[in-house]
Amino acid sequence: MSGLPAPDQPSETPPGPPGGVRRFRHDAAAEAEVFVVFSGRADHAWLRLLHPGFRHCFAALRDPGGWTVADPLTNRLVLTRLDLPPAADLPRFYRRAGLTVLGPFAPAAPGRGGRLLLSPFSCVALCRALLGPAAPRAWTPHGLYRGLRRLGESRKKSLTSAVPRG
Repeated sequence: MSGLPAPDQPSETPPGPPGGVRRFRHDAAAEAEVFVVFSGRADHAWLRLLHPGFRHCFAALRDPGGWTVADPLTNRLVLTRLDLPPAADLPRFYRRAGLTVLGPFAPAAPGRGGRLLLSPFSCVALCRALLGPAAPRAWTPHGLYRGLRRLGESRKKSLTSAVPRG
């Protein structure tokens, strides 16, 4: 006997997904962080109409297993799992490369994302979808940047104003 179940008998544990791909579990989502990265690069002429330094954005997600980058390009969505340890400082790497990075933000909890259904798919829509209902309403990368900065400032004010002064 080789220890394998007979073909007509079900195995006790179902085989995992091919290639060793693991699903993003909800408990791992609680420990995840989202960083939004802004770039001034313009691959198309019409992007030059946007604010300099804020012509594209993408997201870098850190979870307990490492880093994933979600980059919506003109004709496709690129999702890349980087071969970096979770402790690697990817935001610092992007800042040293001349990009603007905001975060960390908590990713959206699984659920319905009602108002995102009406917006066209773009780099801003992807970042807003990852951030969830608390994400600022924006159509351009610079608008998203301003909204996230305001969100961070209001969060900072509420945290510092709660401290009693003696």
